[in-house]
Amino acid sequence: MSGIIRKHITFYGRVQGVGFRWHARHAADSLRLTGWVRNEYDGSVTMEIQGEEAAIDMLLQNLGSDRYIDIRHMDIRTIPVEEGERSFRVKHDY
Repeated sequence: MSGIIRKHITFYGRVQGVGFRWHARHAADSLRLTGWVRNEYDGSVTMEIQGEEAAIDMLLQNLGSDRYIDIRHMDIRTIPVEEGERSFRVKHDY
């Protein structure tokens, strides 16, 4: 899986109640990225996203350009790739 990376990202700002997770899923699917996204109790949103770095950057730009989403801060770290992951999903649990 050369060129494939995985990022763990926590988004802070107006990121819940604005369609963030569904927007992220649509963008990830269109960019052929895999991983998951979920709301957190503290009002943040956590995502693990895997694919080509340029595609991940495009997803982040896409999320940041939505008029209802207001990302104030992101904590981003690189984590190990999940071999065999095939889709991007919205998690409904905390």
